Amino acid sequence: MSQPLLNNRREWLKLSALLSAGGALPLLQSFEARAAADAEAPVRIGYLPITDATPLLVAHHNKLYEAQGLQVEPPRMFRSWAQLVEAFIAGQVNVVHLLSPITVWARYGSKVPAKVVAWNHVGGSALTVAPEINDVKQLGGKTVAVPFWYSMHNVVLQHLLREAKLEAITKGDPSAQQVKLVVMPPSDMTPALASKQIAGFIVAEPFNASAELLKVGKVLRFTGDVWKNHACCVVFMHERDLNQRPEWSQKVVSSIVQAQAWIQDNRAATARLLAKDGPNRYTPHSAEALLRVLEPSAGQARQYQASGAIRHPEWKEERIDFQPYPFPSYTEKMVELLKVTKIEGNNAFIQSLDGKKTATDLVDDRFVKQALKQVGGLKTFGFPESFGRTEVFGS
Repeated sequence: MSQPLLNNRREWLKLSALLSAGGALPLLQSFEARAAADAEAPVRIGYLPITDATPLLVAHHNKLYEAQGLQVEPPRMFRSWAQLVEAFIAGQVNVVHLLSPITVWARYGSKVPAKVVAWNHVGGSALTVAPEINDVKQLGGKTVAVPFWYSMHNVVLQHLLREAKLEAITKGDPSAQQVKLVVMPPSDMTPALASKQIAGFIVAEPFNASAELLKVGKVLRFTGDVWKNHACCVVFMHERDLNQRPEWSQKVVSSIVQAQAWIQDNRAATARLLAKDGPNRYTPHSAEALLRVLEPSAGQARQYQASGAIRHPEWKEERIDFQPYPFPSYTEKMVELLKVTKIEGNNAFIQSLDGKKTATDLVDDRFVKQALKQVGGLKTFGFPESFGRTEVFGS
């Protein structure tokens, strides 16, 4: 096993230990002690340097938290989901974006008392492959990287593999009808693709855009062209704050929703403020890569339609878009798909989950509904004024 893959496995094992009931307990005890001593804690944002974190960071840059009368500390960047989850459970940060399936694992696999309060974005991810690969079927016998087992990326990739009559495996060498999946931090994916260590990866932006700009890979499919307007990362907050500090929680969620509304009309500015040479240096990414994601040209869209990366232009999907309401039908479908998705580690709890019950228990939408009223409703984000929808999949 190569050193990068060995390190990736260590990260997975670390998080597996954290997200067991026993492993989480010391961190939860630390959180309770911290919360009792600091009952009026300021906003402490934790994030990974991906576009999924955009609303949290825009709200900070535009001083939207302060406009609500909140105290806020500089956002803390983490390099792995394991580090971010550990800091959240222990209470070192209290507002985070997490891959939506991680929130299922945290609440039901390790009993972390926290809830989803809003979506961060929709779409914003893609399956990127080596230049010579033109069809999912050509991934047979090869290795593809995912950012985490509990990720929408893993769920969507395995959906595509099943459609292509390919079996996903997590151990051993793949046959011609199998695809081996490995967990890899997003920052390692483009170098791994360039060195032929993997044949492709599925991940959040702007790593797909970076691979394109470096000419080491191409987008085979956008995940938003497979599952229409799917969430990826969601805003996760401690239940203690939601119940004991409802006004504070409302102000936090309102700030994030206001940031999403601002992004709609300021995509280029958003790319520049997130960039490595931006005023806060929120991410290590170039403005060029971020602009490719946040404000792609019409020419790019035509190229993706011609290549098949976009097969449903009638959906009018943005490469990444922002909409805060956590539709229950999405959570129900996610639970259904997790049950047929190969995931390493102790995942027996998934089979006992009921989708409808999970959608109402995992999510607290009180605050986001109020925040939406303040910005003009779902129509501000180009969505119908309805808190219900039907999930749509395309081939």
